[in-house]
Amino acid sequence: SFGRSGGNSSTNYGIGDYNLLGTGTAVAFARTSDVDRSGRTFHISNDSLLGNWISASYRRSSNDDGRSEGANLVRPFYSLDAHWSAGASWSRDDRVDNIYSGGEVVSRYRHDETRSEVFAGFSRGRHEGWVQRYSVGLRQTENRYSLEPGATPPDGLPDNETQVMPFVRYELIEDRYEKLTNRNQLGRPEFFALGLNAVVDVGYAAVALGSSRNSWVISGSVSRGFLLSHRQTLMTSAYLSGRLVDEGAERVQTGFSAQYYLPHHGRWLFYASAAADKLFAPGPTDMLLLGGDNGLRGYPLRYQAGDQRALFTVEERLYTDIFIWRLFRLGAATYVDVGRAWGGPHVNQNDPGWLANVGAGLRIFNVRSAFSNVLHVDLAMPISPVADIKRVQFLVKTRASF
Repeated sequence: SFGRSGGNSSTNYGIGDYNLLGTGTAVAFARTSDVDRSGRTFHISNDSLLGNWISASYRRSSNDDGRSEGANLVRPFYSLDAHWSAGASWSRDDRVDNIYSGGEVVSRYRHDETRSEVFAGFSRGRHEGWVQRYSVGLRQTENRYSLEPGATPPDGLPDNETQVMPFVRYELIEDRYEKLTNRNQLGRPEFFALGLNAVVDVGYAAVALGSSRNSWVISGSVSRGFLLSHRQTLMTSAYLSGRLVDEGAERVQTGFSAQYYLPHHGRWLFYASAAADKLFAPGPTDMLLLGGDNGLRGYPLRYQAGDQRALFTVEERLYTDIFIWRLFRLGAATYVDVGRAWGGPHVNQNDPGWLANVGAGLRIFNVRSAFSNVLHVDLAMPISPVADIKRVQFLVKTRASF
């Protein structure tokens, strides 16, 4: 595969078998390269180990800036009527993280992160259209930060930290889905989760258990969809994560997003989205990024950074009936993106205001693939760019939606 966004390219080539010898085991070897790192990856997994609802996986990557490794063994809530779940996971990621300003790397530091978790959950299953799930477990995280030899150091690094915490998790699901076509895919049925879906996870990291300090660690999300009419669909979601320590709340991140779909005139659809995020009491390297790789398609990747971010998009989509070799369905889109990231110490001083771009592109959907990916081929042009910004950005990217 090949991708290009924000003026930078990525490649991935390898070989894999997703049903090795008919066992359901997936094995893959790949060589990847992107703006952050290059490396080799090995992955093996099976989602129905020994014919049961047990998922097992292992992956290992050797990169030019470090290595990563992870494994898990999980019996998930595989359906709304599943009554229990349990599992364990472990991962370690030793890498170099970059700090950007104006789309350029201005400093680098090393981040060694280790995570492990064991949990068990239970549920009564589906009852009168609702599902409630309860989970308890133990989670450990370790984060180590250090300066990278030969690299420009950041103004400050977070403190090294260990968290060992028991946690509880509650999940509420409303069994309400709507079957639609030609929204995020081309010519394939899609099921929109219109019901309420909420998750709350609360843990307590205690010094007595080996944590660096006492803290409450909280995360949560909620989503809901709405059929405004037999044609219009609105999908909404919000999230919150952070921690509470003796000094108050810190490293809190919250945000919301909304997507609106309106089919009209046969194969045409009007799409609009809005998203906003904010950091409260962030760490010295925490930031929200905006650029060609995450929504503002006419600009370099990670072009703006801050502790607040907003992004708005409107698109006019066309779902054609072109079916090349009975393999590829074609679509097209024209769009406008408007966004900004601001606040905090990492603001792009040369171009700190609101940014906008216009663009158009093809959407190529492989109907014979099991992964429902859509290939985007776009040309995007920034509106009123500063002198050092290219007037046209060429993007190639594989995404999960139109």
